[in-house]
Amino acid sequence: MARSTLSSRFRRLDIDQYDENRFVEEPEEAAAAEPDASPEVEALLRQEALRAFHTAIRSSPGNTRNQAMKEQAQGTMLKVLTSFKSSEIEQAVNSLDRNGVDLLMKYIYKGFEKPTENSSAILLQWHEKALAVGGLGSIIRVLTARKTV
Repeated sequence: MARSTLSSRFRRLDIDQYDENRFVEEPEEAAAAEPDASPEVEALLRQEALRAFHTAIRSSPGNTRNQAMKEQAQGTMLKVLTSFKSSEIEQAVNSLDRNGVDLLMKYIYKGFEKPTENSSAILLQWHEKALAVGGLGSIIRVLTARKTV
């Protein structure tokens, strides 16, 4: 038998570190370090809804596991979406890139999970415009995405 087959050095390699389905707990202090954009968005809502919309999309906490932060961002986004007039929705959706439309769709579906008074009708209008811009691919990407909002 060859000398290299008796070696046990190959057993020191941790192959689990290369598994894409491996769960690694995220430290809580990293999630708390992200700034809260809610007051900034609230101030912008009084002046200009489109800038508040873009600020809320940019400050989305997509990579955090902190559920409280995600729910606060969802509430802020729902306030922004409901503050738009029906005629302004198309302009706002057209100003987003593909990733922005996908993120908007995630917030729309999250809003459908927890409806408030009259939010479903407004979210359906947003969904119609986002579907026109993003197409069916946007819906498929959102439904198959691992990261949630």
